[in-house]
Amino acid sequence: MKLISTLFLLFILSNNSSGSPPRGIRSRTPCKRLIFYFHDIIYNGKNLRNATSAIIGSPAWANKTILAGKNHFGDLVVFDDPVTLDNNLHSTPVGRAQGIYVYDKKEIFTAWLGFSFVFNSTKHRGSITFAGADPLMNKTRDVSVIGGTGDFFMARGIATIMTDSFEGEVYFRLRVDIKLYECW
Repeated sequence: MKLISTLFLLFILSNNSSGSPPRGIRSRTPCKRLIFYFHDIIYNGKNLRNATSAIIGSPAWANKTILAGKNHFGDLVVFDDPVTLDNNLHSTPVGRAQGIYVYDKKEIFTAWLGFSFVFNSTKHRGSITFAGADPLMNKTRDVSVIGGTGDFFMARGIATIMTDSFEGEVYFRLRVDIKLYECW
């Protein structure tokens, strides 16, 4: 029995010595790659004119103008942030990042994201929808691209998110590197 198993293993390995994926598995080269930035300004009781997000749920010990203590656990934030092609907050937006994030762990600084990029530029029309965990202390984080509309109809892929800049607990900018693997 050992001899048959060993021969079978050698047969399998010799058939795929090229290093390429076995037949039936598609290449994992993205069909489309896009990079955008979105800018989040959390309402803190003083910045109503500039705020693009607000705490809409908080634990009993917190309030809705200052993020909760220990890792912001329990805060639910809704946002409507400008999306730009570069990292300048004052650049002309090509769309909006609209959705929610929930700080979901006491022990570590992390959140769960559910949002869409809604595009309004002449270059892009439609939306891309994202969902997933965001372990904020990691330099880069991957969230799933779970769908889209318009130019991004039924898009699927991965978005690698990186915190590009932050100012205390009021402003942060995310760099979003989108790799779509299903494009129509």
